[in-house]
Amino acid sequence: MMAIMAGIALLSPDLIRRSKTAQSIHSGDLDHSSPERTGTQHAVVAYENTDADSALNLHINNKYSVSCHMLSLLNIFSASSMSSPKFAKSIGRKEVVALSFGAMIGWSWVLLTGDWLTRAGFLGTAIAFVIGGIAVILISLTYAELAAAMPKVGGEHVYTYRALGFTASFITSWAIVMAYVNVCVFESAALPTALEYLFPELRQGYLYTVEGSDVYASMVAIGIGGAVVMTFINYIGIRFAAFVQTLVTGLFVIVGVLFLAGALGFESQVEAGPLMKNGVTGMLTVLIMVPALMVGFDVIPQSAEEINLPRDQIGKMIVLSVCMAVLWYIAITFAVGLSLSGEELAMASVATADAMSKTWGSEQAGALMIVAGIGGILTSWNAFIIGGSRVLYALSESRMIPEIFSRVHPRYQTPHVCVLFIGVLSCISPFFGRTVLVWLVDAGSFMIVVAYGFVAWAFIRLRKTEPAMERPFRVRFGTLVGYLALIMSVLLGMLYLPFSPSALIWPYEWLVVLIGGLVGFAFYIWAVRRR
Repeated sequence: MMAIMAGIALLSPDLIRRSKTAQSIHSGDLDHSSPERTGTQHAVVAYENTDADSALNLHINNKYSVSCHMLSLLNIFSASSMSSPKFAKSIGRKEVVALSFGAMIGWSWVLLTGDWLTRAGFLGTAIAFVIGGIAVILISLTYAELAAAMPKVGGEHVYTYRALGFTASFITSWAIVMAYVNVCVFESAALPTALEYLFPELRQGYLYTVEGSDVYASMVAIGIGGAVVMTFINYIGIRFAAFVQTLVTGLFVIVGVLFLAGALGFESQVEAGPLMKNGVTGMLTVLIMVPALMVGFDVIPQSAEEINLPRDQIGKMIVLSVCMAVLWYIAITFAVGLSLSGEELAMASVATADAMSKTWGSEQAGALMIVAGIGGILTSWNAFIIGGSRVLYALSESRMIPEIFSRVHPRYQTPHVCVLFIGVLSCISPFFGRTVLVWLVDAGSFMIVVAYGFVAWAFIRLRKTEPAMERPFRVRFGTLVGYLALIMSVLLGMLYLPFSPSALIWPYEWLVVLIGGLVGFAFYIWAVRRR
């Protein structure tokens, strides 16, 4: 994927120069002390400072003239003028936190906790989450400042275009599309798998096997049913989607708190598992999972234009949700480690549910924990539909992908075509088996780290090129934080490369990255020719 990115950049140096020319018009002739000015106003001011006849002649002789740049700015930077009447500000503080926190807390806190403790022990796991959490918090701080300064649909798409230009914005946005859509299609397979823990006889009607994963008609039907429901929830409006997110998040948080309370009051008759296992190696094997587990806070910037909060509060909610997620993972791991011995951990299929059953002395309590984990699947799925549909909308509105994706439902005020597109993919994915879908998620995790790096770069550049930009949430020691976030993004990205123990699987997962990159490259060429 890095090679593809470099190829895109080398393919069109003239395009990069043209983007810089457009940026010079944007940054040199306009007053950036008021970022609320719409793209239309920017273009009008730039046009009024240009001789009309000269501009016309340039347009006739060269289709990439200054006037075309102004039209490009009109298309790209008019998020406020084009989008504001279309999207309703209907998300409040609770919904924002639930959206971000629920996206980060999926099924893994129920399914993988025993694996973390087996690999590293509680102390090793806690250290891994603290280190990984610090990295993600630094990255989230750059998002927080940019989202508060430019609360527009599309988030990263807007920031990177303004700071780095067309090519960088496309790479960033396409990376996010791959990451978000891949998660959504995976969830339609994760849902029936989770339900199988409650209903062991769920697998009925064997169809075929794909890469070692058996596909059953019953599992496919449940996955499709879940996809239809989640698509409908998001189709009829973000207010209802946010309500569902808040409700489900609240329910699984209650279950988690009950589990923690039970573990703290539980008098175990066996020795708890070791605090530290396998030294630094064990800790690193958990650390490499943390970036993928923490993906989700960035759905707030995607829907920032629909958030009904003061702009500085948007930034604060991003950072708060990341801190909450880190504490949640550590607390659940602590509770499981306190409840189960090393032998019990080794034998447990779902350690968190087994620990819940043991601390409360009831099999029903364990089943309740599984239900809470299913709630995590739904909140993650819901959040990534919201985020993925908004970034697709932003790409379309910028004329980087077909215009059909920028249609907004006149009644529900949702990018319904984007929602339906993700929904259709989610309905198809259960037919491919769980193994293939895991490849998609792993490849998507790598792509989101690529996007993190570009956002950090945009943050640093805007601090230099637009120091007077209004920043309602301003990060202290911003330049230092920006460089640290960029370094952390690069280091996280290296975890997926071939020399790392968590490298993407060759050739399967790298093939997913390659195919996704080639599709994006085709859209990029199409978009460049349209300009």
